[in-house]
Amino acid sequence: MSTGFSSSSCRFADYFVICGLDTESGLEPDELSALCQYIQATKFRDDARGKLASAGEGENFEQSPLRRTFKSKVLAHFPENVEWNPFDQDAVGMLCMPKGLSFRTQSDTREPQFHSFIITREDGSRTYGFALTFFEEVTSKQICSAMQTLYHMHNAEQYDILHAPPTPRGSEDPRLAPPQLHAAPAISRLQRFNSYDISRDTLYVSKCICLITPMAFAQACRRVLEQLHRAVTSPQPPPLPLESYVYNLLYEVPLPPAGRSLKFSGVYGPLLCQRPSTAELPLFDFHLQEVFELLGVENILQLFTCALLEIQILLYSQHYQRLMTVAESITALMFPFQWQHVYVPILPASLLHFLDAPVPYLMGLHSNGQDDRTKLELPQEANLCFVDIDNHFIELPEDLPQFPNKLEFIQEISEVLLAFGLSPEANPQRSEGQTKLRGFRTADVVSDKRNGNLAGSPLTSYLLRENQTIARLQALVKRTGVSLEKLDVKEDTSTNTDTKLQCDENEFRMYQLNIRVREVFANRFTQMFADYEVFVIQPSHDKESWFSNRDQMQNFDKASFLSDQPEPYLPFLSRFLETQMFASFIDSKILCHDDEDKEHTLRVFDSRVDKIRMLNVRTPTLRTSMYQKCTNIEEAEKAIEMRLCKIDHTALHPHLLDMKIGQGRYEPGFFPRLQSDVLSTGPTSNKWAKRSAPAQWRRRDRQKQHAEHLYLDNDQREKYIQEARNLGTTLRQPKLSNLSPSVIAQTNWKFVEGLLKECRNKTKRMLVEKMGREAVELGHGEVSITGVEENTLIASLCDLLERIWSHGLQVKQGKSALWSHLLHYQESKEKRDATPAGLSPPGFIHETERRKSDASCAMPPLKVSLIQDMRHIQNISEIKTDVGKARAWVRLSMEKKLLSRHLKQLLSDHELSKKLYKRYAFLRCDDEKEQFLYHLLFFNAVDYFCFTNVFTTIMIPYHVVIIPSKKLGGSMFTANPWVCVSGELAETGILQVPRNTLEITFECQNLGKLTTVQMGHDNSGLYAKWLVESVMVRNGITGHTYKFPCGRWLGKGVDDGSLERILVGELVTNTESEERMCRTPPMQQSPGMMRRFVTISPNSKPKLNTGQIQEGVGEAINGIVKHFHKPEKERGSLTLLLCGEYGLVWALEQVFQHGFKSPRLFKNVFIWDFLEKAQVYFESAEQSQVNQDENWQMRARHFSHFMRAVNSTPRNIGKDGKFQMLVCLGARDHLLHHWIALLAECPITAQMYEDAALLKDHSLVNSLIRVLQTLQEFNITLEASLVKGIGI
Repeated sequence: MSTGFSSSSCRFADYFVICGLDTESGLEPDELSALCQYIQATKFRDDARGKLASAGEGENFEQSPLRRTFKSKVLAHFPENVEWNPFDQDAVGMLCMPKGLSFRTQSDTREPQFHSFIITREDGSRTYGFALTFFEEVTSKQICSAMQTLYHMHNAEQYDILHAPPTPRGSEDPRLAPPQLHAAPAISRLQRFNSYDISRDTLYVSKCICLITPMAFAQACRRVLEQLHRAVTSPQPPPLPLESYVYNLLYEVPLPPAGRSLKFSGVYGPLLCQRPSTAELPLFDFHLQEVFELLGVENILQLFTCALLEIQILLYSQHYQRLMTVAESITALMFPFQWQHVYVPILPASLLHFLDAPVPYLMGLHSNGQDDRTKLELPQEANLCFVDIDNHFIELPEDLPQFPNKLEFIQEISEVLLAFGLSPEANPQRSEGQTKLRGFRTADVVSDKRNGNLAGSPLTSYLLRENQTIARLQALVKRTGVSLEKLDVKEDTSTNTDTKLQCDENEFRMYQLNIRVREVFANRFTQMFADYEVFVIQPSHDKESWFSNRDQMQNFDKASFLSDQPEPYLPFLSRFLETQMFASFIDSKILCHDDEDKEHTLRVFDSRVDKIRMLNVRTPTLRTSMYQKCTNIEEAEKAIEMRLCKIDHTALHPHLLDMKIGQGRYEPGFFPRLQSDVLSTGPTSNKWAKRSAPAQWRRRDRQKQHAEHLYLDNDQREKYIQEARNLGTTLRQPKLSNLSPSVIAQTNWKFVEGLLKECRNKTKRMLVEKMGREAVELGHGEVSITGVEENTLIASLCDLLERIWSHGLQVKQGKSALWSHLLHYQESKEKRDATPAGLSPPGFIHETERRKSDASCAMPPLKVSLIQDMRHIQNISEIKTDVGKARAWVRLSMEKKLLSRHLKQLLSDHELSKKLYKRYAFLRCDDEKEQFLYHLLFFNAVDYFCFTNVFTTIMIPYHVVIIPSKKLGGSMFTANPWVCVSGELAETGILQVPRNTLEITFECQNLGKLTTVQMGHDNSGLYAKWLVESVMVRNGITGHTYKFPCGRWLGKGVDDGSLERILVGELVTNTESEERMCRTPPMQQSPGMMRRFVTISPNSKPKLNTGQIQEGVGEAINGIVKHFHKPEKERGSLTLLLCGEYGLVWALEQVFQHGFKSPRLFKNVFIWDFLEKAQVYFESAEQSQVNQDENWQMRARHFSHFMRAVNSTPRNIGKDGKFQMLVCLGARDHLLHHWIALLAECPITAQMYEDAALLKDHSLVNSLIRVLQTLQEFNITLEASLVKGIGI
C-alpha cells in the first residue's frame, strides 16, 4: 500500500537497474551476511541449548562454496539520477539481492524468481522496487577456476574434520552423542557438495534486473521484467533492441492519473495498470489470495490485531516475495490507519542486529529453508508476533485481546473467499498435520515454480483434502478452476465482462478478490469509528503552540468514546486508542481544515463515515454490538471493471532509438549491460511531456490527486510530519548503507533516546490517568484521560520494560528478558547470601529495632525485599510463563510502590549487567538509566491495586491484630474473640482469635481491597467486657495494611450492649502508622474518627449546631452522589461512604442526637430506644385505626417492618449497630426521606426532644428530606457483611 511516494514523479518507473557479478572485482565473500551466519553458528556453540545444535554448524559457516554468499554489485542503473528520488545504491543493491550472489550448476534448479521490496526514506515516504532474479552461465575462466580452488580447499577441510579425533568440546558435554554419529551426515554432505568439477560442470551465477517505481504496480512490473528476460532467453531475438523497451518504460510511460487506466507495450504484448480514484481505497496490487492460502483467515486476523496494537511482528519465509506480500497486505488492510514504526518487509542478512530494535517493528526475515523455528535466536520475544509463513503458523504474544466481533468478521471474510472457490483455512497441506513439516518444504519448493502461488494441482489438493467435509471439497473443485463451477459462483461478472475486459480473467479475479476483502476490512473500521469526529478534541491554542506541546496534548476524548462502546470491544479498543497510528490519524484530522486539505485516506474514510451516518442514525447512547456487513463492494468492483474495460490512456509504443551501428546486439542467454549513452537521459522534446493532459496530471498530482501521499501544505505541516509522527518512534527504517560501527552506534543511540522519551510520556500519561480529576484541576491535560483502562496502560508499561531489557542483550534466555535478568540476580544473591543471619543487608527494617511499647498497637512494616517479591510470584501456580511472571512482578512492585527501588537494586549489580548486556545497551547508559529510574519514582505518588485486582484467585496470607485499649486493662478479659474479614472480592467466614495473643495469620483466596471487619466475642467467663481500640489487617504479599477503628466496648450491660460490631476500615499509608500511634478515645484525632461521638458517657460529646449538622449531611450525600458519577472502574468503597467517618450513618446520628433530652444520671439513652418507641406508637396507631392518609400508613408499615427485621436479627449487634443497619437498608430501598418525614410528625419526638431540636424545625426537616431524596436515582448495593441475617 503506498503510504507516501515522491510527489514530483509522474513517470511509471524512475530507474532500471541491473545487479550481479562484477567480473573485474572477482569473487568477494559477502562479509556481512557471512559474519551473521558465523555469529549464528558460534551462538549455537556457546549457548547451553546450542550444544545440541552443533550438527547444524556446518550448514552455517562451513558452507560448501556453492552455498556460500558472495558480494553482488549494481552493474548499471538508468538514468544516473532523478532529482525527486535520488538513487540509493547501497539500499537497492542490498534489496535486489538480499543474500548476495548465488551459484548453481546444471544439476540445480534455476527458475527465475520475482520479488518486490520497499525503500522507506527518512520522512516516511516510500519507493518500491520490483526485481527478477535469474541465472546466467559464468563465462569468465577466472571465476570458474576460483570456484574450483574453493572446492578443493573445502573438501580438504571436510576430510580433516571427518578423520580428526573427537574434539575436547565434544567430550566435555555428556549430552552430545559420540562423534561417530556425526560422521554419517557429514560424509553424505561431502558427497552431496563435492559436485563442482571445472571440466564436467557448467557454473551459473544469479543476476537481477529491477525497476524502481514511485507506485506499487506489482503485476505490471512483474510482466515487464518477465518479458524482458524472455527476450534474452528465447531463440528468436525481440522485434526491437532491449534499449528501446527500457527507454520507453523510463521516459515515455507516465503514471496513470487517479481513477484512470493506462495501457503500454512490453516486449511481447500490451500491459495494463489501473489506479484507484481519490474516492476509492488506495492502490494495492499484491495477491491477497496468496496470503489467505498461506495463513488462513484465523491467523491473518490475529496478525492483523497484532499490527493494529503495534506489537513487534517478525515474518519468516524462504521466499522474499511472500515476506513482501504478507507485509504489504497487512498494512493495506489497516485502512484508514497507517503503520508508523520500523517497516522492513525484507531484512537483508547484514542487518540482523536490527532485530534488537526496542521499538515496534514489522520486519521480514529470510529463512534458508533448513533451520526450523527453534534454532532461531531472537533478541526479544516477550511481545513478539512470529509468523512462519511457509509452515502456515503464527506465534502470538500473551494477553492478545480479541478483535471486536471476531467470529462474524471471520464468517464474512470466509464467504468472500468461498465465492472465489478458496478455502478459509490455510494451505491444504496444513491438514496433513504438523508431523510432516519436511514434506511442506518440498511442496513449497515445487509450488515455487509458480513463484510462490500455492494453488497445488487438482489431484494433490484432492488427495490431501479427501478427509474434509464435502463442502470443503466443493470449495476446492471451484478453486482448481473448473470452468463450470466458476460460472456458477460468479455468473453475474464473468458472463458480461468476458467480451470487454482488456486484461486476462485471472488478473481481473485478483482485482475482484482484493477489493472485496479490503472493503470488508475497511467496513469494520467505518462501523467501529462511525462517530469518531464527535470525540476529536480540537486544540484551543494556535497550531504553532499545539505543535510544540504535542507530547502533552490529548487529541481524542478516549473515556467518552469508550463509554459508548459495547463491553466486549473494550479490551481491544482501549489498547488501540493508545497506539501511535491512532494518534497520528487523529492528528491529521485536527490539522486539516477542510476537505481540500485532507490526506487521501482520511478523505475516503470520512466520506464513508458520513454515508453510514446518513443510512443509520446511531444514537450514541445505544451500545450495540450488532454486526453490520459491508454494503459497498459492488460499487467498488464496478469502478475497477469500468477502468479495465475502457482503457483511458495509451502510452507511446517503443521505437528504434538513435543508436550507433553494432549497438543493441546481444548474446542469447545473457542480459546485456545496455547502452548507457542512449538510456541516461530522457527525450528533450517528449510528446507527452508537452501534451497538456500529463502536465495537468502533474499539477494535480502535486496537489490532491496524489492519492496516497501525505500532502504537505506548508512548512508547519512539514515540521509536524517530522515531529508529531515520530512522537513514539525514532526510526522508520534502518539506513541500508554504510554499516560502519559508528552508524550502528548512532542507531542504538537513537533507540536509547527514544526509549527514554517513551518512558517519560508513559509515566506522565499513567499518573495523570490515575490522579484523574485532581490532576486535571492541577492543569495536566484534559479530563478525558481518566477513562482508559488502567490495565491497558500497565500492560504497555510492561511491554516498554521488556523492550528496554531486551536492548543490547548478549545472550538471550527465555522469552522475557526482564525475568531472565531477575533470575540471574536471584541466583547470584542467593550464593552471596550464605552470610550469617545477623548480617542482614541495609534497607531491611528489623522488627526488633522497633520500641517494645509500639509493637502491641501497630504492625511492623514488611521487609523490603526484591527476592521475596520474586518468590511470591514464583509460588503462584496460575502463572505459567516467564513473560507472565515478569508482568506479575511489575504489577506487584507498582502496588507496593517499590518498582523504581527494586529496579535500581537490580541494576546496581554492575558485574551482572556487564555480563548480560553489550556496551551500547540502554541499561548500560548511566545517565539515561538514572533518568529512567527517576521517572518510575513518580508512580509512588498514587495507589495502584494492579496486582490485587488482576490476580483474583491466588492464595494470600493475611495477618490480623486486635488492639485493645491500654487504659481499661483488657488483660482481665475472659471471653473468646472472633473476626470475619470482608473485601471487595470475598470474605473469610468466622475466624477464632487466640485470647492471649490477639493475633492470627491465615491464608485464603484473594479478598481484594478490604472493606469491613466483623468482630465480637462469645460472652463467656467472668469478665466478658472488652474495650477494643482498633483492628489491623495486613496482606502478606502486597504489604497493604488496613486499619479498622472501633473505640467501643463489646459486652452485655456496657455501652450499647453489643457483642459484635461491624468496623469499616481504610488503607493505612506507612507514614501514617508511624506517626499516629493509636490513643483512646479516638475522637480527638483530627480529622480522624469524629463519627463515634457516642462514647462511654454522652456528656463528653462535642455539640454541633444545626448548620454544622446540615453541612455534615450534605457532604455525606455529596460523597455518595460523586461515587456514582465516577466511571465504575474508579469508584472507591461505598461502605466507607455509608458507615465510615463522616459517612451517612454518622451524619444522621448527628441529626437524631441534636436536642435529644438528656436522661437521668448514669443511664444512657440511645437513638435506637427512641426509634423503638416510635415503632410501638405507629403499630398501635395502625391498630386503633387513627385516620391517617394512605401514604402515611404505607410509610409507617414500612418503618415498622424494617425495625422488626433489624430487631429480630440473630446477630448480637448493639443499639448503634442496629441504627447503622437501619440507615443502610433505608438508603438501599430509598426510604430514608419518608422515615424522616414520618418521625418528625410523630408525637414521641415531641416527648423525647427539646424544642430547639433539629427534628422539630419544619424548614430544616424539609431541607433534610430534599437532600435525602437525591439518593433515589442511585442503585445502592450493600456489602453482605452490613446486612447479614436480615431477610429483607
